[in-house]
Amino acid sequence: LFSQTITGNFANVIHGLNANHLTDQVIQRSKRMILDTLGVGLLGTGTEVCQKVTQYSKIYSSDISSTIWGHLDFRLPPLYAAFVNGVAVHSMDFDDTWHPATHPSGAVLPAVIALAEAFPQKKKFSGLDLLLAFNVGIEVQGRLLRFSSEARNIPKRY
Repeated sequence: LFSQTITGNFANVIHGLNANHLTDQVIQRSKRMILDTLGVGLLGTGTEVCQKVTQYSKIYSSDISSTIWGHLDFRLPPLYAAFVNGVAVHSMDFDDTWHPATHPSGAVLPAVIALAEAFPQKKKFSGLDLLLAFNVGIEVQGRLLRFSSEARNIPKRY
């Protein structure tokens, strides 16, 4: 499908992932990560930085919109909803992490949920589809982290 470069190989692996690759253990751990991320995100909606980002983002609008966590009456275009919700998740710095330092769920889950909400009603996907998208995002982030020479030097820089 893609050329046989490192990037092509990476793209082939990611493109080939499907729900059959989600083992029971991966599904259970993913659900726990998602629940934890939602909890931390809801807590983070009360932080000063999240409130500032939310206020700033009110200038954006679109026919397609996604939920801002903790605000029943306020929606934003998916890109900005993912940004605001991602800020909420990370603002308390309690979101999950791995070594070298990165926070996988805070970057992935808000984007996946914002995009899922933006799909037309007739094209909504299942919970298993959402779990697959979440895990593909985590896999992409983890592989990019492994490829990064900067990431390998994080422990030496701090």
